[in-house]
Amino acid sequence: MTDSADATGLPSDGDMTSGGGPAETVDSIADEIRGEILLGHVQDDVSHVLEERLEEESIDMRPEDVDELAEEIEKDASS
Repeated sequence: MTDSADATGLPSDGDMTSGGGPAETVDSIADEIRGEILLGHVQDDVSHVLEERLEEESIDMRPEDVDELAEEIEKDASS
């Protein structure tokens, strides 16, 4: 019997290369948003943009965690 989930119970995805998981995907999304802020491409609320990107990757985070990460992204991009 074959199972399409890895040891963590998450579906194995072709997109997640080199053993990357949701945490690495969240880091990648955060890095992309930082870069887009620096280029002036993100003009919306960062929390909203982050939430949309996480939804696209089927990653659920608590709203407080999304807001905290969005604040960190904004802080990093402005320094």
